[in-house]
Amino acid sequence: MKKQTKKKDDQNVSVSDHLNKALVEQLKAVKKDLAIEQEEKAVELEKKKREERKQREKNKSFEELLNESSLSWKEFK
Repeated sequence: MKKQTKKKDDQNVSVSDHLNKALVEQLKAVKKDLAIEQEEKAVELEKKKREERKQREKNKSFEELLNESSLSWKEFK
C-alpha cells in the first residue's frame, strides 16, 4: 500500500516543488516583465502604424483624394 501512495504523491509533484522558492519567484517576475515589455512593443507598433497612415494621408496627391471621394460631379450639375 505504501508504494501506491508514494506513486500518487510523485504524480502530483510539479517542477516548482523541486525548485527553490526564490528561483520560482524570480522566474515569475521575469515572465511578468516580458509580458509588460511585449505589451509596450505592441503599443509602440500601433502608434508607429497610425503615424505612417497619417503621413501617407497627408502626402496624397489631388488625384488620389479625388478618386477616394464619394462625391459625384454629376449630382451638382
